[in-house]
Amino acid sequence: MTTKTLSPTNEIAAKETLTRRPRRLRRSDGIRALVRETVVRAEDLIYPLFVVPNSRARAPIGSMPGVEQLRVREAVDEAKRAYDLGVRAVLLFGLPEFKDGIGSSSWDPSGPVQQATEAIKRSVPAMTVMADVCLCEYTDHGHCGVIVERNGVKDVDNDQTLPLLMKQAISFAAAGADFVAPSDMMDGRIGAIRRALDERGLSEVGIMAYSAKFASGFYGPFREAAESAPQFGDRRTYQMDPANAREALHEMQLDVEEGADIIMVKPALSYLDIIRQSRDQFPLPIAAYNVSGEYSMVKAAAERGWIDGPRVTQEILTSIKRAGADLIITYHAVEYARTLRE
Repeated sequence: MTTKTLSPTNEIAAKETLTRRPRRLRRSDGIRALVRETVVRAEDLIYPLFVVPNSRARAPIGSMPGVEQLRVREAVDEAKRAYDLGVRAVLLFGLPEFKDGIGSSSWDPSGPVQQATEAIKRSVPAMTVMADVCLCEYTDHGHCGVIVERNGVKDVDNDQTLPLLMKQAISFAAAGADFVAPSDMMDGRIGAIRRALDERGLSEVGIMAYSAKFASGFYGPFREAAESAPQFGDRRTYQMDPANAREALHEMQLDVEEGADIIMVKPALSYLDIIRQSRDQFPLPIAAYNVSGEYSMVKAAAERGWIDGPRVTQEILTSIKRAGADLIITYHAVEYARTLRE
């Protein structure tokens, strides 16, 4: 048996043919779609909604073009619109009638999140409703827990805050929320909330934990939307230092051990490495929050004609999914889902 050998000229031609293989796989829209490795579906997205009491008017959020504060009936309409486009989950944030030092309106059964949860579950039963658990929107000082003063310095007291978060989570769950989503970053709150839910026969309610929530500069527009800016100091004593990756994984491990069903990284774009590491380490679903500042930068640049907004949005969401996120919380959810139908 003889082995056929290529002449030097033919060998060069064969190598050139092989080097052109990637180009052949990019030649048309159809081929690119056929071999695409990462696809973001509408079903991968969670749509945040800001709900206000019915006594207030619907209002646009200046720093977040296209996002509004919604009354309950308007939040229901927006949830329906999202569901019809394929988005299967909403995340609710509430703005109360009144605020006090402990955020007591957050566990009021007639609060905006509770009312919106009940109304959405009636109107769109298949929609997964998630409720953000934190006191910052409900306290008059804008912090995520009970304030104490030690040696002349004000700070959030972790252990005094936990019972209040438990009350809030129970109230949201009793209203019909499928998941509660603690975003406060108090130590031990996942275990405390899990026990509180189980003891009240609400064991079917899941917990999506903001496990690695960094003290980020990307939250400014959200604080306008939720009217939750701190009245003094900042949140760096309880939110994470942006420089710390190992600590983020440790926080996630603690939440897994305490009973979280989904663990989250927030923000997303500056923390893609954390998303990737968490995906490699944990078997649970990983959520990533494409936060308000990330959203607003795209909108601002697109309005000035500096970028192609829809194209950049798709690229951003794809990068988050490619990094390892199973779920993406994003204000782009509805507009992105609409592009998938076009």
